[in-house]
Amino acid sequence: MQLDLFYELAVPDFAMRNEAQVFHDTLEELVLAETCGFRAAWIVEHHFMRGYSHSSAPDLVLAAAAQRTRTLRLGHAIVPLPLHHPLQVAERLATLDVLSNGRLEFGFGGALSPHEYAAFGIDMNDSRGMVEESLAILRQGFTGMPVHFAGRHFKVENAEILPKCVQQPHPPLWMAAASPDSFELAAQLGVGVLVGPFKPWFMVQSDIERYHAAWKKYQGDTEEPARVGMTLGLMCLEDGQRARELASLHITWFYRELLKQTAPLLKQMHADHEYYKKAGSLKSLLEKTLNLTALETLGMVVAGDPAHCRRQLETWRGAGVDHLLCAISAGGIPSEAAQASMRILADQVIPHFAS
Repeated sequence: MQLDLFYELAVPDFAMRNEAQVFHDTLEELVLAETCGFRAAWIVEHHFMRGYSHSSAPDLVLAAAAQRTRTLRLGHAIVPLPLHHPLQVAERLATLDVLSNGRLEFGFGGALSPHEYAAFGIDMNDSRGMVEESLAILRQGFTGMPVHFAGRHFKVENAEILPKCVQQPHPPLWMAAASPDSFELAAQLGVGVLVGPFKPWFMVQSDIERYHAAWKKYQGDTEEPARVGMTLGLMCLEDGQRARELASLHITWFYRELLKQTAPLLKQMHADHEYYKKAGSLKSLLEKTLNLTALETLGMVVAGDPAHCRRQLETWRGAGVDHLLCAISAGGIPSEAAQASMRILADQVIPHFAS
């Protein structure tokens, strides 16, 4: 299991950091991440989410990171495809791959909130169809040949994507997966899955099993392996109590805000579907009892000293998580603490899971 980093670029009022400082601190952390042995850094794309995430143009941040690093892989997680024309997505991804000398990882999916769909003039009910058509266009564009496509949402005739990706046949593809059906779809498409930070471990574990079973069914013994990336709130310090204090304030706030952002989406997604009813009930319970202990019990946060973190993280390795996306700065955790946590992870945790 490899450790990556995960960024929402949060700017909570109580953290006393402005937007500019958060962006510059993040770039400094990515430079450090490379020396600490982290495999990749993933940056989300969200819109109109004051405080929770100011990461509306992650490709620009990744372009800046590409010029400051040499080996760290750069993850775009995720591009909400319904909000963009796929030809522009293909061009920007290829440009990032060129600027980073072939270090781009591409995650895709739908948007997080109904407000994003409405603001960009997109019918949320069209989301899945738009994602599927966009992916088909992107895959055509990655071949280097002109794109020809006629679908319900997009029609493209003789469009050549320039520049060309450095990685061949294309950057690694990852799909954001939330519902059980989406894990099976990712396997059918032959792409990795990215599990967001909004589901408890007992639900994710069964989803991973479903994904691996579906991969064997659809992909067989191909050279391309199944890949699972999972986001986790993580704070690891020599002083385990200090790590828990920071997590209790910042990471708990992060999850509280995440619940607010995802609640409207959950209400609109198949209200009669038993799975979403259960997820909605869980969210209601968390809203009433949300604290660090509850998040730890649900397997959504790990906070403590290195020995504690190693023990806890074994759970994910044993269940088939290949890449743990560590949200070490979730909720505006001070950069000094995030960097200290990165160094501790590099010295006492990453080597353990690399063996």
